Amino acid sequence: MSFATLLTQEQVERVHEASLEILEEVGLKVRFAPARELFKQHGCLVEEERVRFPRAVVEKFRKAYPPSFTFYARDPKFDRTIPQDSPVIVTASSAPDIMDPVTGVERRAESRDIARIAHLVNELPAYDVFSISTLADDAPPDQFTISRLYPALKYCLKPIRVTTTNMKDTLSTMKLAYMVAGGEGAYKEHPFLTHHYCPVVSPLTMDHLSTENVMFFVREGLPVYPTIVPNAGLTSPMSMAGTIAQGNAEFLAAATLMQMVKEGTPLIYATLGTVADMRSGAYTSGGIECGMLHMAFAQMARFYNVPCGGYIGLTNSKLNDAQAGYETGMSGIAGLLAGMDMFNIGGLIDALKTFDFAKAVIDDEIAQMMKRMKRGVSFSEDDLGVNLIKEVGPGGSFITVKHTINRMKTEAVMAKLADRDARTIWEKKGATDIHAKAMKRAKEIMESNIDPLISPELDEKIRAEFPGLVTGVLEPFEPVSV
Repeated sequence: MSFATLLTQEQVERVHEASLEILEEVGLKVRFAPARELFKQHGCLVEEERVRFPRAVVEKFRKAYPPSFTFYARDPKFDRTIPQDSPVIVTASSAPDIMDPVTGVERRAESRDIARIAHLVNELPAYDVFSISTLADDAPPDQFTISRLYPALKYCLKPIRVTTTNMKDTLSTMKLAYMVAGGEGAYKEHPFLTHHYCPVVSPLTMDHLSTENVMFFVREGLPVYPTIVPNAGLTSPMSMAGTIAQGNAEFLAAATLMQMVKEGTPLIYATLGTVADMRSGAYTSGGIECGMLHMAFAQMARFYNVPCGGYIGLTNSKLNDAQAGYETGMSGIAGLLAGMDMFNIGGLIDALKTFDFAKAVIDDEIAQMMKRMKRGVSFSEDDLGVNLIKEVGPGGSFITVKHTINRMKTEAVMAKLADRDARTIWEKKGATDIHAKAMKRAKEIMESNIDPLISPELDEKIRAEFPGLVTGVLEPFEPVSV
């Protein structure tokens, strides 16, 4: 498949050169001392917290980037490797709020919501990876991440992406993962968690906790990748070209660190580049510029021969409405055509702050369409159908021929939410809009196949190991109490 390009080859090469210049002459502020020491050991120039990267060092470790990355699942049939399995659809993550599925009113998200979302993602066909969609406001202070991970593991067998805070939190998370896998050795043979951090905080600052975690997981040989998040006008230049150059330099810095820890470590060129709305400073993750920046970063990823992806197909809308639809669709398709491999696209509204069940169901159908587009046009002689066209001839019909019957369920996406009926039929069916249809589908999913995916015996051991842990119980959508 050929890809759409936003940059010329000359511009791609100029971005690379500009990034090397930024790293060599400006460098990064690196707050984590062991990272500074590692950079120094490998030839970088370190002055207090400032680290400058000679281009020869960056180019040396660039040669170690692997060309693929695998998301492993508890059930290996859900394993996904990019780029060959792309587009891989990952839920967008870590929203503090949720649209209550009964009242329709925004509230703080809790662990019970994560159980519901995990089950939803497990059942919807187009989602490949569950990046835990919300926070858990009911989490005990010392169980921040496991209160999110526990309900996710109870109801989802697909790969799970998770972010931890400090090292204590990380070790608790890994203890839970080892218990679910049946031991540390069994887990490391098939690590069903993928860890994700933003070690580089734009502009050009490598933080402490995320950097420590990235280095830990690289040393352990466990899946981890960074995301680069420049925001034009606020944390990067108010130009897309400048933001691309700075963001690319930040990616190279994070990637260089990972390869210094262990050469050949798989990674993803992952981004969430935006252009701020300078009327208010608003975070415009739904803007078309977000899609354009991802198109450019996808070209840079191909230049480095690494898989790419990021937070795209997002929306600033506060409702699951037309704005949500066109912002998701426009930037999502832009990224797909540009060759992105991974899409954090599912379920969030209001600039990543709120999860909406109906939006997640609709995004699953959008993702099915994206996968169909990536599959492209089959061009065998049988598909071309010249002999069939001759046989049917002018004025004939293709509806009953074997060629049509063989392809009627595979050539086109059989949309379940998008309405294609005549108006009279639509009215007889209740004249419902797509949000209502999506909520109905979500409610149906919450009432079927809801048994936990962790045995009662293991569940008992987990709860004994982590006293006071949230219940992690999946509750169907209840009717509003009067």
